[in-house]
This record gives sequence, structure tokens and C-alpha cells, in this order.
Amino acid sequence: MTTRPHRIAVAPSGFKESLSAARVAEAIAAGVRRVIPDAELDLIPLVDGGEGTAEALALAGGGRLVPCTATGPVGDPVSSHFALLGGPGPLTAVVEMAAVAGLALVPPDRRHPGATTTYGVGELIRAALDAGARRILVGCGDSGTSDGGAGALQALGARLTDRHGREIRPGGGSLHELEHIDPAGLDPRLADADLLVACNPYNVLCGKRGVARVFGPQKGATPAEVELLSAGLERLAAVLTRDLAPAFAPASGATALDLRTAPGTGASGGLGAGLASVGARLLPRYDVLLDGLDLDARLARADFVITAEGALDHQTVRGKIPAEVARRAQAAGIPVLVLAGTIGPGAQDVRAVGVDAYSAILPAPMTLGEAIGRSSEFLADATERAMRIMALGTRLTRLDPLAA
Repeated sequence: MTTRPHRIAVAPSGFKESLSAARVAEAIAAGVRRVIPDAELDLIPLVDGGEGTAEALALAGGGRLVPCTATGPVGDPVSSHFALLGGPGPLTAVVEMAAVAGLALVPPDRRHPGATTTYGVGELIRAALDAGARRILVGCGDSGTSDGGAGALQALGARLTDRHGREIRPGGGSLHELEHIDPAGLDPRLADADLLVACNPYNVLCGKRGVARVFGPQKGATPAEVELLSAGLERLAAVLTRDLAPAFAPASGATALDLRTAPGTGASGGLGAGLASVGARLLPRYDVLLDGLDLDARLARADFVITAEGALDHQTVRGKIPAEVARRAQAAGIPVLVLAGTIGPGAQDVRAVGVDAYSAILPAPMTLGEAIGRSSEFLADATERAMRIMALGTRLTRLDPLAA
């Protein structure tokens, strides 16, 4: 009697500042093949709007990357890019905010979210419009900013001024000084463009779960700076609602978006709210980014699913890729293993969304630099260990007829 090969779906996220999702998938596949050489592997590298999104969508959609130079998060020029996708319909561009305002572009000694800016995001949107795009998808994730999209609005032509009529300084730390937004200089092409923001709907601009309080400390903010940023984003929401949003009001009968608390307004340090104020639609990121991958059907065909991310912790269940993969696999009754660079507080919460087991990949304490440099090797080794443990469990089950 012959048995068919194991069918394993490998659907990971990338490891930030280390490996792309495609390279993570390849490393996991290498580890699987050491134990099950004839396994049928379906590699499904996934992106969440952060690093690698533009490239991944360009490859999936028959498009290309367009290199350009734009203003980075600390104000210096950086080499960046956006993507132009293929296919029918209006020309679609993908602007990956991490490619111009991501945390990886902020030197460790300059990680002060009160000073970093999304100005380059607005420049990329204008570059996409210059290239003829009339549908622009902005991927949010891995940001190094907390300016509520103020910088992007300035790059798009809006004037943000204080009570003396002076343009406010870059960064979220000056938003509490904001008095007025003049939309007269906004790029007129925005009115005819379909601007979509792929964002994590769990992230909101203001309140107890506001983006400054949740993510500010990760970006280098002290407790006092977190409160200043929170106050500034509250001020920004009020002024955007008064001065800018009315010019891009939804069609008659539609409910106006609450820029303080609507899902996704806190995406990428509040970039979601800033772009929503000029007519962007805030969409759950996986509804947009997984379109065309046929993910549910591919997971359902598998016997087993392996996913991965850099850090597994309490935030994973709030819209991270392993949680999304597990939720979809659970609906099809497929078991899921998560491999993670690190495991932090709250990681156990992933069991509630369909994760059957999880494991860290680091074999011993080491420096961050070594962990990043050898992450592909560690992933393959950790996958091999996990597969051998699973094989042992299968053999034990066969020995004990009561275990089935």
C-alpha cells in the first residue's frame, strides 16, 4: 500500500530587518525537506503592508518596481521605490510606507517619533500620480513615525500652520501647536484618484488604545513623549475634521469617518487618519493584500500549515500574519505551527485563534546582529527539529492503538 506525500503549506511573514517573506518560506522549506524529502510544499510568502509589500505585489501582479529618491523619516534623502502593477483597469501603484518612512530607516540614535516624518510618503504618492497611476494602494506597516500623516499631507500640498501662521515643524512632537490646515495647495489629482490604505483595523488614532500609547515606546518615545504625541494626535484629528475632511466628504447619506477612533486611523503612526482626511478608503489589509492568492483554498488542500514571524507576543493576535493564517486554517480544520524569532509575553493567546503549537528558532543566547545574520540558518534548523518531533509523535501514535 502506498501513501501520498505530505502536503504542507508554508505561509509566513517576513522577519523585519532580516529576511523577506519569500526567504523565510524558502528556509522553512529547506528544513522540511531534511525530514520529509518528498513533501509537497506550497510556498505562500505573505505581506502585511510593511517591508517588502511593493516588491511582493509587483511580482504577483506582473508589475515592476520604480526606483526613486524621497525624504526619509529623519529628513535626509533615501533611496526608495513604489510599484506599478500589471493587469487590466486603471494603472495601479503600490506605495509601501516602510520603504520611505519605516523604522529600519531611522538610525537607532535618532529614534525619536516626535521628530520623524511621513513627508516621503506624500512624495511617493505624487510620484505615482506623475507615472500615470489613478489607483494607489498605500501599504501600512513597520513605520518609524507618529505624525498622523501630517508630513504626507504637507508633501501633497497642504499647509499646516500654528497660531502665528507659521508652518509647523516635522514630526508628531509639534502637532499640539497645530492651529489650521489650508487645503488650497493640495494636488488636484487626488480628487480623481482612488486612494486605498491597507491597514490593520485594530489600530486607532486616539484614546486608551491610541497609536502613540501602543506603539510610541517601540519607536523610542519616553512616557512624557507618549503623552505629548497623544495630545498632538488628538489636536490633529480635530483640525483635520474641521479644515480638511469636509472638502473630501463622502457621498450624501454616507457616514463621515471618525478620525479619532475609526478602524485603521492609527495605522503607521496615524498615517491612516491623515490620508483618510483627503478621501482615502481605509481597508482591512488582508482583504486587499491577499486578493488573488486564493489563500483559503490553498490552506484547505494542506495536511499541515507552517507560518512564521519575527516576534510572537500579545500583539500577534491583533492582526499579525500568523494569526490571520491560523484563523483561516482553523476554519478548514488544518493544524498550524508558528516559528518565531522571539517569543514574548502573551504569545499563548495565539492558541485561541487556531495555532496548535509554536516554537522559537534561536538555539542559544546571542547578539541581535548574529541572530539577524544567521536567521535563515536558524529557521531551517528549527523547522527540522519541529518536523522530527512531529515524526516521533506519529510513530508513538502508531505504537499505541488507544492514542488514535
